[in-house]
Amino acid sequence: MRLTFHRVFLPVLLALCAAGSGLAGELVLAPVKVPETKALFGQIESRFVVPARSRIGGTITALDVTEGDEVQAGQVIARIVDDKLQLQLSAAVARLAAATSELDNALVEQTRSEALLARGSTTAQAVDRVRTQVTVARNAVAELASGKSVIEQQMAEGAVIAPAAGRVLTIPARLGEVVMAGEAVASVAAGQVFLRLAIPERHAGGLSVGAPVAVGDGGFLREGRIERIYPLIEAGRVTADVAVDGLSDSFIGQRVLVRVQVGTRTALAVPAAAIRRSAGLDLVKIMTDGMLRTVTVVPGQTVLAPDGPRVEILSGLRSGDIVLLP
Repeated sequence: MRLTFHRVFLPVLLALCAAGSGLAGELVLAPVKVPETKALFGQIESRFVVPARSRIGGTITALDVTEGDEVQAGQVIARIVDDKLQLQLSAAVARLAAATSELDNALVEQTRSEALLARGSTTAQAVDRVRTQVTVARNAVAELASGKSVIEQQMAEGAVIAPAAGRVLTIPARLGEVVMAGEAVASVAAGQVFLRLAIPERHAGGLSVGAPVAVGDGGFLREGRIERIYPLIEAGRVTADVAVDGLSDSFIGQRVLVRVQVGTRTALAVPAAAIRRSAGLDLVKIMTDGMLRTVTVVPGQTVLAPDGPRVEILSGLRSGDIVLLP
């Protein structure tokens, strides 16, 4: 009679106890695949860094930007003056004025010769000679005007312009410094910024373009994606670029904590609601051989399982255990 009682009524009592404790379901524990991530630091880089170079040699008389300023393409950021150019321009203006006067005289002489030819007072050869003098004088004026324009263009090229829109990174030159033609006056970080990662080569096989990357610390502020993986391994590390929307370009070269997926692994994980904390212990209710048991577990980090976030169980449970859920 006692044996019959245990066989018939014990499962009913266990079910009633489960219902009384608020348990509403069960989960047959099985390994799940979770992404394996690696924490490392990525460095903020710009798409390209271009120097703003001087186009003439001279002295820097104006420097309108400083490190960290944002500039637009074509903006004048400095000015270089070469005193010799001003002297050359004055000489060119004087030569042009003299040539213009000679041209005016030649035109007057041509008009007079043509009038004399019309009256028969001179020869056609004399008129042709005067016309040639006018042509030579006109070409001389054009040559000197072009030379004057060249000097003016050289003076205008004393303005150092930003080659692209971006943020000024460095200014190796200083106000009053003498620079040569082609020397860098400033460097500008242009283009959208991104994160550059150097990942140990043992994880190279687990990387893939488009894989998510958690960026930031604490609660991970934003998410990026791998957009390029470089085939060259240097110093035992693989280089990868990560595109991140809204990444600040205030500090180029800043190191940012990231977590990048380098593969997958299997783990035992349960919903967070299945874990109850009591007396400093983490407890989970399971059903074993038709009996309700409470076991102590060691939980790990929260992982993303196919059906949602779960808490990884490091010890205390085995595959096949029936976990009771509230």
